[in-house]
Amino acid sequence: MRLIVGLFLCVLALPAVADEVRTVTVTGEGRISAEPDMAILRLGVSREARKASDAMRLASEAATVVLALVKASGVEARDVQTSNVSLSPRWQNERNTAPRIVGYVASNDLSVRVRDLENLGALMDAVVSDGANQMNGLSFAIAEPRPLQDEARKAAVADARAKAELLAASAGVSLGQVITISELGGGQPPVAMARSTMMEASAVPIATGEVDFHARVTIIFGIAE
Repeated sequence: MRLIVGLFLCVLALPAVADEVRTVTVTGEGRISAEPDMAILRLGVSREARKASDAMRLASEAATVVLALVKASGVEARDVQTSNVSLSPRWQNERNTAPRIVGYVASNDLSVRVRDLENLGALMDAVVSDGANQMNGLSFAIAEPRPLQDEARKAAVADARAKAELLAASAGVSLGQVITISELGGGQPPVAMARSTMMEASAVPIATGEVDFHARVTIIFGIAE
């Protein structure tokens, strides 16, 4: 009786082994580089006065001048945004006395998208000469990034398939159909990379570099029987 039960259990276990799917899992990476067609310039004005109202007025007047220069350079209104307005006291610390407020500092920061890169250096020079006294950063981007992101994804899938085919061939098996595909990281932001060529005609030399788009995918392939 025990022998019969044992044989019955072995028969039940056979379908599970037969239905087991053999797979190979790989991760592919793709990278596409392109010259940027847009710059994001972060600049600002900062003014100081004894009264808070005077500091805000001076900063506002300077920001108005900078905005006018930006508009005159051909930058559209949709590409200019106030990113921060601040007012803070300036303290003076003297020995044996309590700290006291001796003035106020007001700031007005702007974010400007510059689509005419040939005019970028001249624009930076102009706004610094006529009011802006803060440069908070400069980065480069692609106005329409989706096609490049898609190309990076295609390259990542191709890289994953090449790896899987190599592994399968090395193991003496044939690659089967794709079972699952998943994208890793959700699309990374572009990274500006400096290169040697600059805009020599600009008042401020600018190295535009390239913008990189990365994609990573994990694909599970079946192994053909």
